[in-house]
Amino acid sequence: MTATPVAVCPPLSLYIHVPWCVRKCPYCDFNSHAVKREIPETAYLNAILEDLDQDLFYILGRPIETVFIGGGTPSLMSGAFYEQLFDGLRQRLAFSTDAEITLEANPGTLEAGRFESFRAAGINRLSIGVQSFHPEHLQSLGRIHDQAMAHRAIESARAAGFDNFNIDLIHGLPGQTPEQAVSDLHAALAHRPTHLSWYQLTIEPNTEFFSRPPALPDDDRLWDIYQQGAAHLRSAGFDDYEISAWSLPGRESRHNLNYWSFGDYLALGAGAHGKVSLADGRILRYWKTRQPDAYLQRIGSRTSGSEELAPEDRPLEFMMNALRLKRGTSEQLYLERTGLPLSSVAVQLEQLRKQHLLTPDRLQATEQGQRYLNSLLEHFL
Repeated sequence: MTATPVAVCPPLSLYIHVPWCVRKCPYCDFNSHAVKREIPETAYLNAILEDLDQDLFYILGRPIETVFIGGGTPSLMSGAFYEQLFDGLRQRLAFSTDAEITLEANPGTLEAGRFESFRAAGINRLSIGVQSFHPEHLQSLGRIHDQAMAHRAIESARAAGFDNFNIDLIHGLPGQTPEQAVSDLHAALAHRPTHLSWYQLTIEPNTEFFSRPPALPDDDRLWDIYQQGAAHLRSAGFDDYEISAWSLPGRESRHNLNYWSFGDYLALGAGAHGKVSLADGRILRYWKTRQPDAYLQRIGSRTSGSEELAPEDRPLEFMMNALRLKRGTSEQLYLERTGLPLSSVAVQLEQLRKQHLLTPDRLQATEQGQRYLNSLLEHFL
């Protein structure tokens, strides 16, 4: 299978990882490390900018369309850190005039004035990690905040001028009833968010829950939770534009839409992963040194590994992302982002359309296709 260089490089985003947190949650499989001493903000800032200097050749003249700062707990860092960080980034990168810049923030790590300092640094969107408003569920998830702190954090964010924010909630929690799940959604919606990430708890390897699994709701209860919660969100004007992402019209996460549309994204920070399309037609995935201390101590590039995405692997990679979107993508985008003709997947598309798993004229899963998405994707292996 031969790919051609893309005529126009995909939109470019930037992911920045902050690896520190107060305490590792038992369900978390992200690259996060409990703080054992004062966070070395200055050293980490310098490391990130030095790392970026080695990756500038990936940009190919493109502006940064979106930034997402994830973790860990990025809200542990000071406003001054982010002000200096974005000063350094803007000296090296061009940003779109309407760039979406999102910071993950956790209740319990936010003293007075913190949100104001984030906004002054140029951050214009928040993703607030509430997960639940019920005390027993917060405790089982190992969260460091309580219900009151969650409400206070959201109110403080809005008071600081953030009118575009996401609230993270998890459903399918140990002992959770459909009524409790809907109650969480109701509490979140009372704060008038523009976006909700509402995803089912999964037990991942290398987590405390994997070693000591909690008792989770059975499939029937999980379906009831989803059905009742989805109905509640739709009645509030939210649409599930992606499997676990809900938004008001026009308030989708542009950063995540770029991921799911097989766009490009630079990676900075310990353990961050990136994907870039090169002028010669290659598509490269790369990742940064995972351990924070090792990331700080390296000189120059902090990239610890990379792999070229072979043409024969691109159909599955593209579909795994694009078919998560409720509206899918155009067939033309497949050619633009993979460098492959649509004929490279013509047989699979014909089979899936005959089975009514894909719509006729778009790369879009039907309702039945969404339900059996993993089986659908096996056709592209």
